[in-house]
Amino acid sequence: MKLLLDFLPVIIFFIVYKSTDDIILATAVLIPATLLQMLYTWIKTRKIEMIQLVTLGLVIVLGGATVIFQDKTFIQWKPTVVTWLFAVAFLGSQYIGDKTIIQRLMQSAIQLPQYAWRQLNYAWVIFYIILGALNLFVAFTMDEETWVNFKLFGMMGLTFLFILLQGVYISRHLENESTNSD
Repeated sequence: MKLLLDFLPVIIFFIVYKSTDDIILATAVLIPATLLQMLYTWIKTRKIEMIQLVTLGLVIVLGGATVIFQDKTFIQWKPTVVTWLFAVAFLGSQYIGDKTIIQRLMQSAIQLPQYAWRQLNYAWVIFYIILGALNLFVAFTMDEETWVNFKLFGMMGLTFLFILLQGVYISRHLENESTNSD
């Protein structure tokens, strides 16, 4: 349910775009949809995650600029800005505190050696940098409809594939851990 709620504004953006072929209108609808998503999350949980606030801020600022200036370039930059901010946060966690972000997120479910946590965290940094660059490549070398499709399906699909590959990496270290502890 949370995953659907997280993607709901993007899905609404996609539906409006596909039914109107108007990226400005789709962006104008994205802004209140994201605000309503945050309001609903706040009412249900009484908390908003930092990344949700950053995303909301970028939707308002870059989406607002898209609507005001009638220029899709602003909204096309949003996924790149978000992914590159993720990359910076993950990279920073290598040097701030005693645990990386990925370790903080996953350590309650699995145990890995410290070097594996660091490698996973670096892998996420690289993935986010590449994903942001791919977004710019698609946005500025291909047509608008291709970018809209990439934003929803391509970025989500690549993230899912990366998570699967991460699972393979983790499973190798889990096997090593159980072999080493026997």
